[in-house]
Amino acid sequence: MSKQKHSRNRGAYGSILIHSMYTIKEASARTGVGAPLIRAWERRYGVVEPTRTASGYRLYDDATLRILVVMRSLVETGWTASEAARAIKAGEVAIEDVSVERPAGGPVRAEPTHRARLIERFVAAAEAASAAGTEAALDEMLVSGSFEAVADDLLLPAVAALGDAWVAGRMSVAAEHAASAAVARRLSAVFQAAGVPASSAAVVVGLPPGSRHELGAFAFATALRRRGLGVLYLGSDVTVDGWVDALSRTRARAAVIGVVTSEDRPAAASVVVALHAAGVSIIAVGGQAAQPDPAPGHGVIVLPPRIAEAAEVVARSLGRRG
Repeated sequence: MSKQKHSRNRGAYGSILIHSMYTIKEASARTGVGAPLIRAWERRYGVVEPTRTASGYRLYDDATLRILVVMRSLVETGWTASEAARAIKAGEVAIEDVSVERPAGGPVRAEPTHRARLIERFVAAAEAASAAGTEAALDEMLVSGSFEAVADDLLLPAVAALGDAWVAGRMSVAAEHAASAAVARRLSAVFQAAGVPASSAAVVVGLPPGSRHELGAFAFATALRRRGLGVLYLGSDVTVDGWVDALSRTRARAAVIGVVTSEDRPAAASVVVALHAAGVSIIAVGGQAAQPDPAPGHGVIVLPPRIAEAAEVVARSLGRRG
């Protein structure tokens, strides 16, 4: 049975509002979204933020259930989960009138975009373990625009969609790894094609200890290199001492730390503190879970979400223009 949360929110008539609260099992039954997928959307996109009981159990209110119904409806009609989450958080999709009484309900309808269809093809090929289909979908993505736009709008959402397919049970871990590796190979090719600048590294890019989802950081490092900046890309799961050593040896002026999930934030803050103590002049964080002041008082730059804009911020900070 759902719990009741009583709070005195006095409006024009001084009324008392009563909000129903649901366990994750109840939320799943009412929205038609599986519990593992609810947790994945919470962890990956931050689209819902349940309250917690004293014992740590998740509780969801009606407003949160409406968001889940809209997410489900958008994804079912062709949107990627990342696109749907971004639109909901930006207020581009109405959720106020969505019903949560019927699991099959939800008035939102959206036609698949060309981007969504490309991503759908890629994921379908990955689910089928079709190397040829996966490569063909990536080829079509990469010729559809600039590298930075393709990375933001296609490659990284496609990688997120792989994770969603795995959580939903449509894809094996091996198939997800194979498709992600195909994306990594394409990023590597673009990174190498950008050439090796004559100067030493100006920027060091990588992930903090324990963080392993590196494709976003790799794409960003590639964008910096395409601007002519010297970049040392460290990769995933870099220790705090490793960060300090890399900055010391290269004498790079800037460090960019990827923050992919909320679990990465404490480790990223540790890296920031150590680099600040080592005298690194420009420290920035970027990524899906980056938030202001990861280490208050250390002058950290929080980069915008889109790769081209983030690269521009770093370039300007270094006194360089693309």
